[in-house]
Amino acid sequence: MNMAAVFKFTNAVCKSYNESWVTIGHCRLRAISREKTVANINVTVHHPAEDIFVRIQVLKKASGYKPWIIDSTLDACAFMRKNNQPVAKIVYGLIKDKSTINHTCPYVGLQQVKDFYLKPDLLPLPLPTGEYALFMTWIFSGKPQFETNIYFTFAEDLIKQ
Repeated sequence: MNMAAVFKFTNAVCKSYNESWVTIGHCRLRAISREKTVANINVTVHHPAEDIFVRIQVLKKASGYKPWIIDSTLDACAFMRKNNQPVAKIVYGLIKDKSTINHTCPYVGLQQVKDFYLKPDLLPLPLPTGEYALFMTWIFSGKPQFETNIYFTFAEDLIKQ
């Protein structure tokens, strides 16, 4: 038997805590086909950001979304200089080809993730079938500035041969 995995985005929710520093242009999903949905997120950073931390949380739904396996805060600027943080390396590996955040600090102006979809073969960790959420809180100069929350389902399908 072979295993085939299917990811599907179900929702995208973004929120700015400080619109004088960061505005959200759009944060939405678009259905490409019955099996494929892409995420498009576009934010504008109005002032250069050089002290950036990101809190990454992966949650699994079980009577509401509960913390699951990953809850980590990392120095995003240090990571972009030297990709040495395992959790961030996984998330960044998934989005780097579909985003404009593939450079070192400072970040200013339009930053976006365009036509991103989850490819099971790029995810090095096994996931049990279920509903998940990836929450990222972006912290500039010690204060949360915005959040990007992506919800998705994952299903393992056994294919008999």
